[in-house]
Amino acid sequence: MGRVREPGRAPVTAVIAAKDAGEHIASCVASVVSWAAEVLVVENDSIDDTVRLAGEAGATVFSHPFRTIGAQRNVAIARARHDWILVLDADERCTPELATEVRSIVESPAGPAAYRIPRRNYFLGREVMHGEWAGDRPVRLFRRPLRYDERPVHEHVLTDGPVGVLRASLLHYPYTSLDQYFEKLGRYSGWWAEQNFGRGRRVSAPSVLARPLVRFLTTYLLRGGFLDGAHGLVLAVLSAVSVAAKYARLWAMGREGGHPR
Repeated sequence: MGRVREPGRAPVTAVIAAKDAGEHIASCVASVVSWAAEVLVVENDSIDDTVRLAGEAGATVFSHPFRTIGAQRNVAIARARHDWILVLDADERCTPELATEVRSIVESPAGPAAYRIPRRNYFLGREVMHGEWAGDRPVRLFRRPLRYDERPVHEHVLTDGPVGVLRASLLHYPYTSLDQYFEKLGRYSGWWAEQNFGRGRRVSAPSVLARPLVRFLTTYLLRGGFLDGAHGLVLAVLSAVSVAAKYARLWAMGREGGHPR
């Protein structure tokens, strides 16, 4: 059960999808519960203390079987009681500056129905200022009728009009260890390969070599990843490894006509 909402809060439902997010969920909920009128956490199959911690922090928590992250968010949006939706991942935090800007937008009748929010991304304790993580601005604030598409990866909000951009940022702490990175890489590379194989896409073996090399050079040199020092170098290498994993799985599926291995 979530705590009772006091009057004067912004007419916003914060939506957070989570699984085994005990490391982050309390801080994530705390960043919105003081000003948003409703906080919904949709979880699936958590075996840690995600449910307890989210509830104690002030969220309303419910469970739903997982299909895709977009589908999880849509289930929560359908339950929302307020006209505006703010979507966060469990490893994100809303800053006070962002809360103030969101409040000013949702209390005004004018403006777009959806807004992009910049993210300040951190890797192993350091903010990443360059490379492919820079300039990240997903649509995260929007009116309740809008929904996510439900593809396995690269889900996005289906907008039908102009999209605004906020000035204030979300703080994003996606990986606190390399173990987390590689665990997620295994899942997402498989989902990506299945999604693209289902759309009829096929790749050659040489592309499994060429695409990671291009990604490394683009991330590290063209986008200035080298300016982030050792963190930038490691991120550029990991980005290339991610591309190699996705395309190798897709190549294998094309040969075998089955699931990625």
